[in-house]
Parts: sequence; C-alpha cells; structure tokens
Amino acid sequence: MSIRHDGSGWLNGPPHATALSFGGVDVRYGELSAAVAATSLPHGDRPVACPPDVDAVTLVTRVLAALAQGRPALIGVGEEDVDAAASDLPAGTELALLTSGSSGGRPRLVARTNRSWLASAGPLAGVAGITSADRVAVTGPLHVSMHLYATLHALWAGATATDELDGATIAHATPTRLARMLDGDRCPPSAVVAGAVLSPGLRARAHERGIRLVEYYGAAELSFVLAGSDGGLRAFPGVEVEARRRHATDAARELWARSPYLALGVVGGAGLRRDDRGFATVGDLVEPGPDGGWHVLGRGDSAITTAGATVLAEHVEERLLGLPGVLAAAAVGEPHELLGQRLVAVVELDEGIALDQVAAAARTSLSGAELPRRWFSAPVPRTDSGKVARGALRDAIAAGELGPGRVDAGRSEPGGFGAGEVTAATAAGGAS
Repeated sequence: MSIRHDGSGWLNGPPHATALSFGGVDVRYGELSAAVAATSLPHGDRPVACPPDVDAVTLVTRVLAALAQGRPALIGVGEEDVDAAASDLPAGTELALLTSGSSGGRPRLVARTNRSWLASAGPLAGVAGITSADRVAVTGPLHVSMHLYATLHALWAGATATDELDGATIAHATPTRLARMLDGDRCPPSAVVAGAVLSPGLRARAHERGIRLVEYYGAAELSFVLAGSDGGLRAFPGVEVEARRRHATDAARELWARSPYLALGVVGGAGLRRDDRGFATVGDLVEPGPDGGWHVLGRGDSAITTAGATVLAEHVEERLLGLPGVLAAAAVGEPHELLGQRLVAVVELDEGIALDQVAAAARTSLSGAELPRRWFSAPVPRTDSGKVARGALRDAIAAGELGPGRVDAGRSEPGGFGAGEVTAATAAGGAS
C-alpha cells in the first residue's frame, strides 16, 4: 500500500520499506511521512530556507514539509537570505533551487512548480528503468538540483535513495563521478549520467565493465530535454525540441525546448529565454548526431574566439579527454593581443604522464583552432553539480595561481598564427 500523507506526491513506498539511507541512517517511508507531518516551519507564509549545510534526511524532510504546507522551498538558501531571495520569486513558485552555473557570476535561483518536476517522474522511470525494487545511489550534495531530483524521484518510484554505492542497483552521477566509480571496485550495474558531456572514452570504459548507461541532457531551468544511450540523444518523452540557427552562417544551432517541465523563471540573473510559442533556451548549442539524434556541444557563452575562429570549450574538453593519460580537462579563453583570445587548457594527468606528452599528442589530433596555446597540469575546479567552474578557473589563471604554465605556439597552418616550438616549459601543479 503506497502512502501520500504529505500531499507533495513524492512519497510512494510502503510504510515499512526503506525510503532514505544516508550517513548510515535508514529511514522508512512511514517514518519519513510522520517526520514531514511533524515538521514545524517558521511562522507565516514566507518561503522556507533549506540550507546546504544540513544532513540529507533533514533537507529532504524540510523540502517535503514546505511543499505539504504550501510554502515555497528555497533549496541551498540559508535563513538569513530568505527575505532577499524571496522578494523576486515568480508567482506560483513552489521550489527555488540555487545555481551558480559553470561560468561564475552571482548565484541564481531557478524557480519552478512542484508539478513541473512531478510531471517528468514517470517518463524518467521509463527511460532509466527505475522501479520500487531499486536501491538508487545519489552521488552528490542534495542542494544541487540534479541530486535532489534523483532523491525525490527514487521516493516517487517507491525505491530507496542512498549515498552508498555498495548494494546500489543504479546510480545518478556526473561524468566526473562516473569516472571515479569506474576507477574503484564499487560500481552499480546501471548509471544515469548527466551534468556534462560524456566522452566516448568514458562511455567505452563503462561498457567494458558491463554497466548500462542512460544519458540525459538538461538544465536546471529546462529540466529534461534529451535522453538516450550510446551517445545518441533524442527528445526526452514529453519534450518538443527545435535547433535554431542564431545566424545564417552558424554551423551549430541553439537548442530550444517546449515541455511541461520548464521552470517559471530565474531570479538573480539571466539565463532563460522564452519565445511567444512556449519554447525556451539557456543557450546550449547542438549539432546533428548519429541516427537522427543530437550531439550537445555546450553553452554558447563558453565560446572562445581565437585567430578569427570560434570554438566551444566543451568541444575542446571532449577532444582532450580522448588523449592518453588525460583524466579531466578544462578549456578557457584568455585575452591575447594578436589572437583576440588564447585557448588555455588545464588537464589532470594520470600517474607517469607528462604535460609535454599531452601537448605533443594534441598537436597531432586537434585542429589548429582547437589547439590550446597554453597548458597547465592542475586539478580542474568544478561546481557542486560537477560542471567545470570556468569562471573560477579564469580568475585563477589571471591571478597567476597556477603558475606560468607551458606556452606552445602550436603548428603553422594557412591563415593562422603558429609555427614554433615551446617558448616556456614550466608545468604548474603536477599530475593529480
């Protein structure tokens, strides 16, 4: 017998089944429902703070209690910031999720209805094959939208949400977290992967281990947009997609989506654009993929213009990840007097791999426009959601925190700058 005592629509497991297992503490569905009903929220009708520094069970309980009592839940927001954050919430907001994106800038709140998340629960269960028999590993902090949704979705399915990989039947993970799982001996037989582009090499490693992968592309503002496996992404059930050219000469196209899953709006910054037909975009670019699917290139605002050519940071990162010995990669642009912007790469290297080796391999496998001209060997900073923190990385490079790096003029190509060898060879940070 399922329970829906909290009124939010998320608690659908039998009372004696385990709902949450975090930090070594197991909470049954009946216990969680009772805790939600007993939760005392601050007086009045103001939004409810759900700060990031509380344990997972407390955060989930507080979110569900806010929804049950008709109060907007501010995820990742402390009590001291409630009034400021709440002042601009769109009408009808039930969930507002803090996000900083991957390019820096002030934090933003993505405001949505509870219904917009509930509407995608059934389709995701069908795509990922998640049932009440599953034990779902959530591999990141719950104040991040994709991880909170993964937890609530497990509860919707009547499954168990946990932070333990041991015994899990399926995991929600970013590509970075998936790579770490594959490096160890604890990897569930299935994984739902999102948050960044999954490289072919990492996909191949998962397949070699016999792990079933389900990939999806989405954004906090749009929720689910594309899904699939083997690198072929198509419209997520219930989503209409359009790929629009921003300019007549653009090869890549901007992805627009229309669905019941869209957010109401973004507070504290731009990011979500709508048209009068109900479609919305966050500026991500796509190109046609195999068998009629789509290949996500990345955010248009991560474009780097160098020597008259425009390249996407995510595209460069994907190619760098295909080089031997590269465990993680980030690409950013820095101002340059002749090139406009100089392409800079930060790579985490496997043990025994030298930066010189990677730079040499890049010269033979990347095009002139995509070839980094400055290299660093250092840890790649990431946001809580697992995306490359490009804003923080640009600041660190500009401040000299990574050292001088390794400058490579690249190779000579018609119409481009280059020709020459290494002009400096000091690698900062070392392999990690």
